[in-house]
Amino acid sequence: MSKYWSDFVHHLEPYVPGEQPKIERLVKLNTNEHPLGPSPKVIEVIRAGADERLRLYPDPDSSQLKQAIADYYSGKGHDIKRSQVFVGNGSDEVLAHLFMGFFKQDEPLLFPDITYSFYKVYCGLYQIDYQAVPLNAELAIDVGDYLDGEKPRPNGGIIFPNPNAPTGRLLPLSEIERLLQANTESLVVIDEAYIDFGGDTAISLVNRYPNLLVTQTLSKSRSLAGLRIGLAVGDEALIDGLNRIKDSFNSYPLDQLAIAAGAAAFEDQEWFAQGCELVISQRDWLNEKLAARGFESLPSAANFLFTFHPQHSGSSLAQGLREQGIILRHFGKPERIADYLRITVGTVEQNQALIEALDTLL
Repeated sequence: MSKYWSDFVHHLEPYVPGEQPKIERLVKLNTNEHPLGPSPKVIEVIRAGADERLRLYPDPDSSQLKQAIADYYSGKGHDIKRSQVFVGNGSDEVLAHLFMGFFKQDEPLLFPDITYSFYKVYCGLYQIDYQAVPLNAELAIDVGDYLDGEKPRPNGGIIFPNPNAPTGRLLPLSEIERLLQANTESLVVIDEAYIDFGGDTAISLVNRYPNLLVTQTLSKSRSLAGLRIGLAVGDEALIDGLNRIKDSFNSYPLDQLAIAAGAAAFEDQEWFAQGCELVISQRDWLNEKLAARGFESLPSAANFLFTFHPQHSGSSLAQGLREQGIILRHFGKPERIADYLRITVGTVEQNQALIEALDTLL
């Protein structure tokens, strides 16, 4: 704290990221990183690009990466143009820009009460009013809670992850479309950080709903958390607005290596599919092993499980595992999820180590 801080800075409540401890031989299952490394083609282009060209500024439009993203989704039948793609320094930066540019000040932003906690932080940063909409009894998003009959609740925008975090529960695409059909006067943002592990992307809807913006990250399913690459896909007018904000803040958010590596990650579809299959199979294995030991997990379409044990507190389990060199995410609040643990799906060896440690602990 400094006397030179403004009142605004003094009252900010920053986001608290997952712990990144410097401990050897740690089984790290707390930040949803991919158990499989990035595509070898990604490593190849990074090595090839680490030369004298780094003295030059990167392409401010990141055209190579945007085209690779457009080509990928067009190949999936979604007819996406490069002008419908925005990229930034991680999906958090993309979210920061859209919070600033699109959510109205005269009506509250709607998002779930248990969700990605950065949404509340951005509302504080940009002084946006919000209403947290409670998840239902099954800890799932209910689109009906965002509507008043067949009309939308008054709002200055709607945002939620799909699958939701930290619950991992997936909302069917048909329910997202029901929301879009009713809510036409404000922006709807579907934050798809985990969509590749079990869901259908809402990018398939962007050409029919001009108020839909879909955000994604390369940190999860494409194993590039260390490079910080995020994206948004939507109507060209929305993307133009994001570019105006970006060019008023930082014209060069992605460096040359990130642009080339991101493009290579989208082009290597075989490695991507292999990685997703690994996570899904290990998620199913881990879910089965946890259930056999009395854990109750929510249905997950993400690369993590949200689970609790009826006979043990979440805090005691998290601490007991930590003492054995295994860390996972325990949020502790709100009260409804105080005993839940969010467990990242790790490598085969990491998942086995977790189960063995639980057997000792339980």
